[in-house]
Amino acid sequence: MKLYSYIAAALLLTFPFIADLSTKSKPAPCDCGPQQFSKAFTRVAKQASPAVVFIKVEINPADNDNFGAQTGQGPYSPFNDDFLQRFFGFQGKPQQPQVQVGQGSGFIVSADGYIMTNAHVVKGADKIEVTLNDGEVKTATLVGADSHTDLAIIKIDTKDSPFLMLGDSEALEVGEWVIAIGSPFQLQASVTVGVVSAKGRQGLKISDLEDFIQTDAAINPGNSGGPLLDLNGKVIGINTAIVSRSGGYMGIGFAIPSYMAKNVMDQIITNGSVTRGSLGVYLQPVDKEIAAAFNLSKAEGVLISGIAKGSAAEKAGLLQGDIILECNGKPIKSEQSFRYDISMMKPESKVNLKITRKGKIMTVTVILGSAAEESSPAVMSQKLGIEVENMNADLGRQLGYSATEEGVVITKVKPGSPAAMAGIRPGFLIQAINHKKVSNTTDYEAALNESSQNKRVLLLIRHGKMTRFYSIRVD
Repeated sequence: MKLYSYIAAALLLTFPFIADLSTKSKPAPCDCGPQQFSKAFTRVAKQASPAVVFIKVEINPADNDNFGAQTGQGPYSPFNDDFLQRFFGFQGKPQQPQVQVGQGSGFIVSADGYIMTNAHVVKGADKIEVTLNDGEVKTATLVGADSHTDLAIIKIDTKDSPFLMLGDSEALEVGEWVIAIGSPFQLQASVTVGVVSAKGRQGLKISDLEDFIQTDAAINPGNSGGPLLDLNGKVIGINTAIVSRSGGYMGIGFAIPSYMAKNVMDQIITNGSVTRGSLGVYLQPVDKEIAAAFNLSKAEGVLISGIAKGSAAEKAGLLQGDIILECNGKPIKSEQSFRYDISMMKPESKVNLKITRKGKIMTVTVILGSAAEESSPAVMSQKLGIEVENMNADLGRQLGYSATEEGVVITKVKPGSPAAMAGIRPGFLIQAINHKKVSNTTDYEAALNESSQNKRVLLLIRHGKMTRFYSIRVD
């Protein structure tokens, strides 16, 4: 027996991996089974749910004249026409516009009650109510909103609230497990799980600046503004939109990454608004036809179709017709990605642009301006008292326009504004400004920018089967 013991000892000294084999033949209990995996979700849900809130907003239609003329509920409904009542025997009373109620989700980001949500959840709200996880209802105030990223910060009066920390969305990998919490269909603190399907989704036309996380965690109406969490309980995204033919969950949801949200949150809490870098150019993609027209060997970069007066681009010497190929040594993949990269930089940042101009390659250095300073189209639009959006097939069908109609649809007219006084209403289609054709919001902004020095704006507008000019004085 002693001989066998010596042999065994010698073997272990010579070949130590034999000891490992002997222990591996009897595996130790593992904490990686289904129960432990499930407990990871349970832990995050318990940790995060107290900081997730249900948001209810009330909007007074009298202050938000949105499509009232189309619904018969607005002040321009034919049932409010005294002529019809007196001469056609209409005896009924005009319906009073009903207060509109919206809902969404949000999550507390600080002990003193700052709450992050989507800008579209609280847009136009006259009253904001927040229901906490314990059922307590509090009135919230809007601190600030950024429509370009669809993010907003609201605040409730509290001193020691549970809150969530923002995580590192840039370190997130495709295939990682994530957890969505929100209040779909007013079912508060509903938890769903899934994986990260993709990162960096752009060109979805959900918001102006896009870099979405795509997930298959179930997101339904009412989830907007709720957190998307990793298994450490950190917020790595803000649930924003779904792709659906039915309006319900179909396996594709999008969340704003936390690194973008943190930048917006910090600026809104500190300043009440968001300032970002601006180049001051109007862009269009370079397709094969454009590439051939500019004698390019392949379709690449973005074409400058217009330059705002006084902008950083104009000061740097960029010209209409220049094609931007690279930004700080990084090839430009698309108009959306380039616009996004610029917007994530701070004003006064130095940017090196590689461009092609009349067949010559050159580098232009630009000192970025501030988007807040170079917003004459937005200012002019506010002075007119209108908001617009691009025409699409669904909107055109609802408003009775043919599929070939081009222009931007007026979605809101501020009561008492120059546009309202001129008789312009939501649902009208702007087709030209000062004789310049308008096909989309980019054309609209470019035309308004050229009109910013004038006191009158001439709008060519289509409504139903009628087309007419409106001359509006803007002081």
